[in-house]
Amino acid sequence: MPNYTPEMKRPALALLPAVIAATLALSTFRVAAAPHAAPTPLPATAFAYDQNRPLDLRVASSTPQGASTVQDVSFVNAAGTGRIHANLVLPERPDGSAVLFVHWLGDDPKATNLEEFKPDALALAEKGTTSLLIDAPWSDPNWFEKVRSPATDYAASIAQVKDLRRSLDVLLATRGVDPHKLAYVGHDFGAMYGAVLSGVDPRPAYYVLAAGTTTFSSWFLLGAKPADPAAYVASMQPLDPLPYLARSQARGFLLQFALHDEYIPAAKAQAFAAAAPEPKRIAYYDTNHALAIPAARADRIAWLNAAFGR
Repeated sequence: MPNYTPEMKRPALALLPAVIAATLALSTFRVAAAPHAAPTPLPATAFAYDQNRPLDLRVASSTPQGASTVQDVSFVNAAGTGRIHANLVLPERPDGSAVLFVHWLGDDPKATNLEEFKPDALALAEKGTTSLLIDAPWSDPNWFEKVRSPATDYAASIAQVKDLRRSLDVLLATRGVDPHKLAYVGHDFGAMYGAVLSGVDPRPAYYVLAAGTTTFSSWFLLGAKPADPAAYVASMQPLDPLPYLARSQARGFLLQFALHDEYIPAAKAQAFAAAAPEPKRIAYYDTNHALAIPAARADRIAWLNAAFGR
């Protein structure tokens, strides 16, 4: 999430117990979920789309980067009404593994797009991983305040999950990709939509979800306010990430959180982590919501390499 005025910000994340704060490397402790009445998630059919629609993948450029090639591409979205801009990172010797990366909504225009995870993708390519990094709608600097609105958030969120599924189609159509070695990495909104994806699309086997929270409405309400906030919150509940995480059949989760997160209180971080099924690893870092520290990147790369059997 971007930096808004102080009165719009969430309370700063309370520090966890010292023993956890000292463990900044990857950890495997369990987190107990607080009792709550979880909303009923939508059926997978709510996120169905025409998988026979041609992808119409267009390559604008190909640039060598080390032993890898980065292709600037675009493809038709799930609705067939627009195009999704992305980068394909192609390793010299693909080993079948593949990752879909979805960036955060941050306050740095240079990193609030597919560039956020480019270093991860290039590092993984050295080991043989193919990656697709997409520009999500929130890569538009005007998206949060001027493009999205409370009236369209519900439908747009369903469309976004469909577009993530469409992006998986593109990745799986790429030469050398093994459908059994597919992973998803998302941060902030990327993590939350990834959580929903995990409960409706069985194809990704592994998920790295960084700085996700329990409800979409809590973040959307930092912007334009609906006429009836309570009704808005209720209308968005069927998309809340936790029930989708709980029903995921993925084979592994890495959940990353910040100890000083200005948007995610400790209880919500714990609830998000608790909702993910086992096997999972949970890591906390001595930083803020951006998680822009080498340790977080190193843990993601090491965890994915291990998941891919390397």
